[in-house]
Amino acid sequence: MPVRAYGAYAGDKPLEPMDITRRAPGPHDVQIDIAYCGICHSDLHQVRAEWAGTRFPCVPGHEIVGRVAAVGAHVEGFQAGDLVGIGCIVDSCRHCEDCAGGMENYCDGMIGTYNFPTPDAPGHTLGGYSQQIVVDERYVLRIRHPEEQLAAVAPLLCAGITTYSPLRHWKAGPGKKVGVVGIGGLGHMGIKLAHAMGAHVVAFTSSESKREAALALGADEVVASRSADEMAAHARSFDLIVNTVAAPHDLDAFLVLLKREGAMVLVGAPASPHPSPAVFNLIMKRRSLAGSMIGGIPETQEMLDFCAQNGITADIELVRADQINDAYERMLAGDVKYRFVIDNATLAA
Repeated sequence: MPVRAYGAYAGDKPLEPMDITRRAPGPHDVQIDIAYCGICHSDLHQVRAEWAGTRFPCVPGHEIVGRVAAVGAHVEGFQAGDLVGIGCIVDSCRHCEDCAGGMENYCDGMIGTYNFPTPDAPGHTLGGYSQQIVVDERYVLRIRHPEEQLAAVAPLLCAGITTYSPLRHWKAGPGKKVGVVGIGGLGHMGIKLAHAMGAHVVAFTSSESKREAALALGADEVVASRSADEMAAHARSFDLIVNTVAAPHDLDAFLVLLKREGAMVLVGAPASPHPSPAVFNLIMKRRSLAGSMIGGIPETQEMLDFCAQNGITADIELVRADQINDAYERMLAGDVKYRFVIDNATLAA
């Protein structure tokens, strides 16, 4: 069925309105009318072909929320009218060790919500900058927030789970000192989540103007990362640092802040590599430098439920479809607090 979407035909072209086709729901499919879709930094990298392998036309978007419009004959967990979400995953191999353990995000056969191969036209997945999407029920998530918060829930499907997963895996909670580097789309969610888990939260920012905002988000302390004195005051004291910065930078400045056996987890994805850290900063205190990517379907549902129970949503700015290109430029300039979300009703305009 044809639906309206917003995407690009080439990496050097702006996003524009286009018509795409969605498959009819199969026996295990859920058809979703998309209400809102968040704009993620990775959308920009992929649609502009800054990451390799972009397939065009490219319709980005993997922070999707909306309402079930129809379900296949064998779907049992959802019905028309349900509030649901789709994150970064729309399929996986379903039989590997990762899939069996509910960690489809690490499946070698994971199919992302856009730019991954699929039998559906045009041969690759098309994302949430569109009016509708059809997804197998296994990858559909239930939203329990009040409906009036739906737009602000959208970024939880990527920014939320990307920070929740390492916080849970490395056991952030009472008695733990947790740092969050960068106060943007990912970082602001990391601060909120770590605070709700009961950790002592320290926000790192290179922008002095974000100090009060970080405290308002739930940080217990804020460190100006360009201040050698402020950084040194926290040497060897962190259990965990979640680094959300999506630009290459000096990792050693943060590694030395970890206590013995502390870990810094990279979740930001820069277009070019970080400078290599000094090995001695790792081996002298048995510190870990790790990475983490979104979360599996069960953990993403757990995150959504945790956020609903704790009243957590993203801080957003709602934009019309015809403002997406401007939103990209503002996102590059850091001019958003903290996530743009598209009102998908404006795609029909």
